[in-house]
Amino acid sequence: MTDDKTKQKAIEAAADIFGVDSIAADMKEQKLIVIGMMDAVAVVKKLKKVGKVDLISVGPAKEEKKEEKKEEKKEEKKEEKKEEKKPEEPKK
Repeated sequence: MTDDKTKQKAIEAAADIFGVDSIAADMKEQKLIVIGMMDAVAVVKKLKKVGKVDLISVGPAKEEKKEEKKEEKKEEKKEEKKEEKKPEEPKK
């Protein structure tokens, strides 16, 4: 992916594949990240029409660490408590 036109063609080619959940392009590292439950061979075949293809990894999507999820839940609970504590403004 040397330019925006090639990037757009690669994204469109990947979007046509059944099972694709999300697509992200990284122009700096010349990578196209395709996430979903699809056939890896189908992805490579489609993208070969656009340009050179190197398949880097195949497997389940990486999940967030449990610690990060716990922190987010704590923040949400704090926000909910703040909202509950605020007295309602009297209506005129």
